[in-house]
Amino acid sequence: MSTQGYEAELRSERDYVAGLYTRLDAERARARGEYTAALRGDGGTPMERDVRVRASAKEMKRLDVADNGLCFGRLDTVSGEHSHIGRIGLFDQENDYEPVLLDWRAPAARPFYVATAATPENMRRRRQLHMRGRVVTGFTDEVFGRPAEGEQGDAALLAAVNAPRGEGMRDIVATIQAEQDEIIRLDHPGVLVIEGGPGTGKTVVALHRVAYLLYTQRERMERHGVLVIGPNPSFLNHIGRVLPSLGESDVVFMTPGDLVPELSVTAEDAPEAARLKGSLKMLDVLAAAVADRQRLPAEPLPIQLKDVTVRIDAGTAEWARQEARDSGLPHNEARAVFTEIVTYVLTERAIGRIGKGWLTRDDREEWEDMRAGLLRELAQDEKFLAALGELWPLLTPEELLASLYSSSERLRAAGAGQALWRADGDAWTVSDIPLLDELVDLLGFDKTAEEAADRAAERERRAKAEYAEGVMEIMKLDREEMDEDVMLAAENLLFAEELADRFVRDDTRTLVERAAADRDWTYRHVVVDEAQELSEMDWRVLMRRCPGRSFTVVGDLAQRRSEAGARSWGAMLERYVPGRWLYRSLSVNYRTPAEIMTVAAALLAEFAPGVEPPESVRACGVRPWSRRVTEDELPAAIEEFERAEAGLEGTSVVIGPPGVPGTVAASDTKGLEFDAVLVVDPERILADGPRGAAELYVALTRATQRLGVLHHDPLPQALTGLAEIPVPANAGE
Repeated sequence: MSTQGYEAELRSERDYVAGLYTRLDAERARARGEYTAALRGDGGTPMERDVRVRASAKEMKRLDVADNGLCFGRLDTVSGEHSHIGRIGLFDQENDYEPVLLDWRAPAARPFYVATAATPENMRRRRQLHMRGRVVTGFTDEVFGRPAEGEQGDAALLAAVNAPRGEGMRDIVATIQAEQDEIIRLDHPGVLVIEGGPGTGKTVVALHRVAYLLYTQRERMERHGVLVIGPNPSFLNHIGRVLPSLGESDVVFMTPGDLVPELSVTAEDAPEAARLKGSLKMLDVLAAAVADRQRLPAEPLPIQLKDVTVRIDAGTAEWARQEARDSGLPHNEARAVFTEIVTYVLTERAIGRIGKGWLTRDDREEWEDMRAGLLRELAQDEKFLAALGELWPLLTPEELLASLYSSSERLRAAGAGQALWRADGDAWTVSDIPLLDELVDLLGFDKTAEEAADRAAERERRAKAEYAEGVMEIMKLDREEMDEDVMLAAENLLFAEELADRFVRDDTRTLVERAAADRDWTYRHVVVDEAQELSEMDWRVLMRRCPGRSFTVVGDLAQRRSEAGARSWGAMLERYVPGRWLYRSLSVNYRTPAEIMTVAAALLAEFAPGVEPPESVRACGVRPWSRRVTEDELPAAIEEFERAEAGLEGTSVVIGPPGVPGTVAASDTKGLEFDAVLVVDPERILADGPRGAAELYVALTRATQRLGVLHHDPLPQALTGLAEIPVPANAGE
């Protein structure tokens, strides 16, 4: 395309996109007006008002996220027609709602991502628009078929992957490739596993898949929201703006350590303890630990009442314990059964002694009056209450687990290894979270009767809501076989929870706030990133959070560092979703340049010889380097790297083993990317065995442009491909 032709096309695109923003502003003003009118309650019933408020609020939110990069591309067909592609769909209401901007998730927009020279999908050209704010600054064309002079096939993609990294992950709606698009739009109701090596875009593909599912299944998903699990807070901050930028905000972001509300992770397990805690064998340990607290008295416990002394002996306690266990109730709730049996025996014995010689069972009224008085006495007797606390104590998950960890005797009684012992039993680690979550169900609630009733009522209300949603799904299926004008759909009139319970307490919190604070909240879909690190016990927690078993699972088995993590996807998932999980892999590395990936691949071949590294799509022209320094020279070498990077555009990080000042651990950078990475003491990182090799592999593959290595001892064999450079003559001055 000539310079004159390019400028004319650029002016045309600017005018068109400016018109889209004019239309967007008008749509925003309309939505705000409808929202204000709905809040005023102009006409209609309270329920109709509520529906209008919700609908207009959602429309406002949808329009507000679209300002940045509203339109990013154009498709031209072989017949000369063209369509613009963007974050949301816009329509010309005066022209029979003709689309003027296609939502990237719409079926008609799919050729923008999947068309190639070999399979052009009836397209002649794909145009990538470059934006600054609301202004088109340029464009790149990819022509299918024989390109004209100056036209390229992958210029837009290479420009995107070579761009400097910012502080957070960017969406990829403009540069999604065919391999990624197929996964994003995959119609699978169960668990989808996306595996890919470093730089393959698996995380951002998973997030775009969520946006696509919310677009196509909004009514099913938005009332319960989506949960995204990431390895650490830095990672969640990194990815946190992707979904909001795509118009989706009903998403809860958590680490595995956040899954039990109001609990903080402050410690880290040794590898052996983490392995034990992550195993399903801990289910037997926890059950045994609970049973161990349901005691029998070594000697009869005397209870002095006003007129008689009674005793809780081993036989009575054993009968009460068995009845309580046979009830099937959680420990704290079964205490009522235990107490009922014990008090029955004690009152029977007391009445028999007090009324000996003059009271018989035929005197039912007097017998029951005497029992009622004795029950009141027992309820206020400190020794009786203390005996109950000793034989069947009320327990919280934290109390039970802390007392288990800090007692060698209790660990032995529960069949647990001494590797779990620690003096500070209540310093929680991330591996404790699934155990505490499991104990919530094993122990039940130790609330007052009124609070327990409220909790039960809430569970019943939710069950009814789930049932109502199922009914509405059936109604939808039935309606599909009828004329669309015959009836008004139920979901247009009522939300499922309103059908189940018209009156609910006002709760001004957002869905995200309510879900994050509620351990019993269930989600419609869950995304699990760095899933290779999750243990068998972790998966039990997540499956409880998503009864529908709708998951997008993202990971790379070669990067597993946890002893309790996955060694195969089937071993983790088949017990929960037999036959309902699919595996897809990403093979192209868009982030790590070939020069760096060559170094990382040599390491991968040593510790995971059966794993194929992803193929890098680009080269950066800069060879990774290494430098041998002494302990004294190390601080100056790190400072030199930081000074050099401060003068360049982009981001950088220094990664090292624990204890090296000025460095971060490789595990803290998982899922992140930086323009430049300096790895310190790779030999010390590798010294941690297979876990260390995975850590070093992660460290080497964080860089998108430049990689350097500082080492004390000779380089490990796998890293000898680095270009060794000498220490500058003035180093350390």
